[in-house]
Amino acid sequence: MTESPSDIAEIIAELQLQHRDLDDAIHRLADSPAPDQLQLTRLKKRKLRLKDQITYWESKLIPDLDA
Repeated sequence: MTESPSDIAEIIAELQLQHRDLDDAIHRLADSPAPDQLQLTRLKKRKLRLKDQITYWESKLIPDLDA
């Protein structure tokens, strides 16, 4: 399965949107009077997985150079 650069850019944009949404949710939860630490930890881990996926797809946009 080969994605075109425009397909990859769309995937990255969607992942970045999810990442920002999670960041907002984390900030709201952390600012609440009694934050649920377990939920906060789960959201942070999910955010890290999204960041890893973004990095993976961004690396797909870098052309392979033959040595």
